[in-house]
Amino acid sequence: MPEKWDGIVSQYVNRRLSRSLASFLARHPKVTPNMVTMIGTLVALASGLFFALEFAWLGGILAQLSSIIDGIDGDLAKLTRRMTPFGGFLDSILDRYADSAIFMGMTLYAFKHEGGQHTILIGLFAILGSILVSYTRLLANNISKTFFEGKVAHYLANRDIRLFVVMVGSLLSVITSTLVLYTLLIIVAITTITIIMRAIEIYKKINVSKGVESI
Repeated sequence: MPEKWDGIVSQYVNRRLSRSLASFLARHPKVTPNMVTMIGTLVALASGLFFALEFAWLGGILAQLSSIIDGIDGDLAKLTRRMTPFGGFLDSILDRYADSAIFMGMTLYAFKHEGGQHTILIGLFAILGSILVSYTRLLANNISKTFFEGKVAHYLANRDIRLFVVMVGSLLSVITSTLVLYTLLIIVAITTITIIMRAIEIYKKINVSKGVESI
């Protein structure tokens, strides 16, 4: 993920680790940024698998680890001057698969423990919200050529925050398994709020630009 899109967790936690690890990997030319991207995806897939196998605490830790690795590929690309359009494309696509795998695993875990069609629905909305947060950011950049100014629109449901919430909720699930379902609900809530705030901000920007053009 580009550094300019970093959320609060990346700024204060993930980047401090990813930069150090990227500096170490930069001394090994055979390790490419795309390799790191794929490793991060595999870690996320493992997270989803462990959720499905009902090891929620481990799934949460792996989800956060994949979030940290998500910053290493970009840092490594900068350090080794191997930044390419395809690298950014690959990272973006695989992140969507990674997020979907994690939330699918959480949904299966929650369904095994809570049951009910509402659990499946919540999981589907978590996946959809996660995808739309990324899509609205890219779409808004194409429309207005600017980034979101409001803190809620810009930060609230960024990938680093979503996966950090997943880790915290999963670790707390050792107290009660219901917390995995509540974690999915939190993901649905913050992604929905973020998408609405982004839509409002873009609507205002488009109207302002139209007003300027008509003067």
